[in-house]
Amino acid sequence: MSVLRRKLRRDLWALRGQVAAIVAVMACGIATFVMALSMLASLEATLERTYERGRFAHAFVHLKRAPQSIVDRVAAIEGVAAVEGRVAEGVRLLVPDFAEPVGARVVSLPESEDGLNQVHVRRGRLPAAAADAADAAAGSMPEVLLNEAFADAHGLRPGDRIDVILNGRRQAVRIAGTGLSPEFIYLIAPGSMLPDDERFGVLWMHRRDVAAAFDMEGAVNDLLIRLAPGASGGRAAAVLEAIDAVTDPEGGTGAYLRDDQSSHRFIANEIEELSGTATVVPGIFLVVSTALLNIVLVRMVSVQREQIAVLRALGRTRTEIALHHLGLGLLVGGLSTVVGVGLGVAAGTWMTGVYAEFFRFPEFEYRLPPRVLLAAAAVAGAASVLAVLHAVAAAVRLQPAEAMRPRPPASFRPTALSRLGVHGLLPPAGRMVLRQLERHPVRSLASAVGIAMAVAILVVGGAVQDGVEATIERQFTLVERHDMTVVMTETTDARMRGSLAAIPGVRRVELFRTVPVRLRAGTVTRLTSIRGLEEADGLHRLQDADGRPMTLPSRGLVLSSTLAEVMGVEPGDTVQVEILEQDRRVVSMEVSATIRDIAGLSATCRLDALTGVLPDRHAADGAFLLVDAAARSRVLQELREMPRVAGVTLTEVTRRSFRETFGESLGIVQGVLVGFAVVIGFGVVYNAARISLAERSRDLATLRVIGFSRGEIDAIQLGELAALTLAALGPGLLAGTALAYAASAATDSEMFRLPFTVHPSTYGVAMLVTLGTAVLSGVVVRRRLRRLDLVQVLKARE
Repeated sequence: MSVLRRKLRRDLWALRGQVAAIVAVMACGIATFVMALSMLASLEATLERTYERGRFAHAFVHLKRAPQSIVDRVAAIEGVAAVEGRVAEGVRLLVPDFAEPVGARVVSLPESEDGLNQVHVRRGRLPAAAADAADAAAGSMPEVLLNEAFADAHGLRPGDRIDVILNGRRQAVRIAGTGLSPEFIYLIAPGSMLPDDERFGVLWMHRRDVAAAFDMEGAVNDLLIRLAPGASGGRAAAVLEAIDAVTDPEGGTGAYLRDDQSSHRFIANEIEELSGTATVVPGIFLVVSTALLNIVLVRMVSVQREQIAVLRALGRTRTEIALHHLGLGLLVGGLSTVVGVGLGVAAGTWMTGVYAEFFRFPEFEYRLPPRVLLAAAAVAGAASVLAVLHAVAAAVRLQPAEAMRPRPPASFRPTALSRLGVHGLLPPAGRMVLRQLERHPVRSLASAVGIAMAVAILVVGGAVQDGVEATIERQFTLVERHDMTVVMTETTDARMRGSLAAIPGVRRVELFRTVPVRLRAGTVTRLTSIRGLEEADGLHRLQDADGRPMTLPSRGLVLSSTLAEVMGVEPGDTVQVEILEQDRRVVSMEVSATIRDIAGLSATCRLDALTGVLPDRHAADGAFLLVDAAARSRVLQELREMPRVAGVTLTEVTRRSFRETFGESLGIVQGVLVGFAVVIGFGVVYNAARISLAERSRDLATLRVIGFSRGEIDAIQLGELAALTLAALGPGLLAGTALAYAASAATDSEMFRLPFTVHPSTYGVAMLVTLGTAVLSGVVVRRRLRRLDLVQVLKARE
């Protein structure tokens, strides 16, 4: 073994505590990097595999009613590879032992194995062939396939019976099995923001059964389209225009791509957030670990200047000295990579289970692409090399003759604070602490910045949770002041108000209408819907861009701030509104105001202003209800028996679902961030203490010999750590607030927008956790200080 290799091994052993702390910090960054990138790769691969195996359509068109021949006409369009027509309608389910109304969507099954939007059977089997007229007359019960999440929520199994309201008629069906579809990975009911597996589901039936129930024999109302390989980008837009030209006369509501399909949009948003996590959080850890490694190695070069001089005098070249110190940094990076990859794989595997349970993909296995390992090693190596460059340069510049002489004593001059008289206000121990910090400003600043980053990470984790709680409080207390939202199977006139108001326990009824539209401003278009509200300040109250309650303007559109930004419009501008139903008319509407809304792309106006541009004036398709708490069960039972009620959303259930959906994942993230912040804080404080102890051990031993007590020595040494920690709290809180704001802006999407909010308790928790970590580090350092060998330390080097 060469001399330099033995020296490298001994250096690592001598610095084992500090190296372990640095490895822990860097490994956390690598672990986050590996976890996010591997989960991103797993999600993308799973999504692609699910879409391909399920032959998920590239484009969709909803129709009022069109003859089957429209399938061939659309298939003849250049750029279209395959077309499938089907029947899909909203229905009601009467679930045993569940008193609340349950909505669902019935979809006809693909008619062949190579059909589009295939269903993957999880339990049971596909429904048997559709019953013929003789079987139907004999009372044969049709079979259905239920989506798995809905079946699990109600404990339904293959062979069970369930009643369905099909086109106003009650029909008993038998569950043949449960399944999954690429079309409904993320399933939400019309008018809802979040999934509710208990109150909305999907069932698949044979085409003949669905068509017979809705008088659609020989007709379709839904087209699934696969585009040819070259039909993408601008070419796709041209294909959609050609499809619209064929389907518009048949009541088509406008063709749209997979990008605008609700389930795919949510998953794409999740992929985008994972991509951001893979860069922002690891960057913080790598910056801190790089600074720590640099401080340790620069200190090591300073202490070992005589050893380096001897090696140079014995013939070792500058290149060998440089490679020795570079090797130490690379070893730290290598250890960090091994530990970080191990932690990242473990966390990624665990998160795979979380994603698999939430999304319910047919298959979802964890993947660790080789490029992720290479990227992790490259990032750790780059950070390590960057950290040792200063130390390597210092080692290479040392001249043997100069380095072998004893290091000249430091030149001590009055510091800025001493000139101001600050030192005179402190006891001796306080003056020593302050001087130590002033005479090593770069190292002190680096340590304070590291601790501040730990504080900042804690603030970011808490701020995300604060944003969710603020959203819940605002949305379900100030905005949605109703108890129930009733959605009808079709538009109806104002007589619906009387029917709902007549239910005992209903205190107030406000009608609304939701219309799908395509908004256009210049070259920017977005698919969304406009909700027309009956009351200016009613059960669903709006808030302006500053969060203040606002009265709905008598005319014009009120857009969410996200939609306004995407469209590039402001109050006073005009947008083109293409109404995607009935006669597909296009009208111009003025933007009256913008609002803060949890739903990214929302548009609202007065109900009379909306129905004024529709052929069926004064029609509504839903209502907000305010009910007596004691009568809630009775109201739900009455609504359950009304055939035209498609579904009921309870505001309290939505509130609970919102907290559960976001709270579980955010709780996991917050726990991980707290753990990472503790690692950073401990690593920074421990390294600062060890370096300071190495530099001041002779001074501290001298103080002990001349009569200072152990407590006074502890106060001098640990006081420096306390001063650094306290000095870092304020900047850390500010940095955390800035990072939280940036994170809030980065996670804003066209689907959801959480407000930027930091509760005072978040600041308090961040400070307490940081102080607790500093105390833990101080306890470890104090034990080492108590083992200080006074005789050995005070021996003078010859």
